[in-house]
Amino acid sequence: MTAPLTPPHQPSPHDPWQKPPQGGGPGGSHLGTLSQSPDKAELRGELRRAVLVAVAVTVAGVALGLLWLWLAPRVPLVSDNTSVFLSDSEGEEAIGADGTFALLALAFGAVSAGLAFWFHRKGGIALVVALAVGGVLGSLLAWQLGTRLGPTDDVVAHAREVGKGVIFDAPLELHAKGALLAWALAAMAVHLGLTALFGPRDPEPEWGVYHAVPSGSGPSGGGPAPSGPAPGSGPAGPGPAPSPSPSPEAGPPGPSAGA
Repeated sequence: MTAPLTPPHQPSPHDPWQKPPQGGGPGGSHLGTLSQSPDKAELRGELRRAVLVAVAVTVAGVALGLLWLWLAPRVPLVSDNTSVFLSDSEGEEAIGADGTFALLALAFGAVSAGLAFWFHRKGGIALVVALAVGGVLGSLLAWQLGTRLGPTDDVVAHAREVGKGVIFDAPLELHAKGALLAWALAAMAVHLGLTALFGPRDPEPEWGVYHAVPSGSGPSGGGPAPSGPAPGSGPAGPGPAPSPSPSPEAGPPGPSAGA
């Protein structure tokens, strides 16, 4: 009497290809939670660091605005009680204000990227995005702060206040709006360079060592034969016993008695 076979619709408990239970089974849901919790915690930590970096870079825009207000050249104006003119028609103060903002923004981008890399060596896409967003917001904040704290933008009222023939400063303006992207571009470029030079490296894959079997070894090669009695030798061998060889002293066989 043979043992009953396993039904086809029920997998064998010893089947190596059987999938583990996704949930509800013994240990299935707990193992999934343990395997996913480190990734979620790392993602939350990376997002938290990115938000802090973006806020810090945006707040640093206040310093950029104050420096721009202090270092940017002034555009001199003069009035004759009927209209306002440039005191120096060949001056380049307006272009100098844009160039000063762009150079300061590049310097702030390099410094912010260096500090972010110093405190967060792992980096990541979230950190680079935070540097870019913070750089743009910081530049906008610096632009608005510099123009509001600078000379008034009501040029006519200012000309009437100072009087005829008196030189006064024009409002601080940013004509090249592309300078607002200088901070973000510099921060991303410097952070990418620092990560490529001094960032952590991914571990190299370990390759297994292949041991080749010598061609002369083994039963099929020319190596030594395995020890042990040859098949068919001895009284217990399965083959037939060898027939005895005739003696050289015996003559040829004669005719049989029945012939």
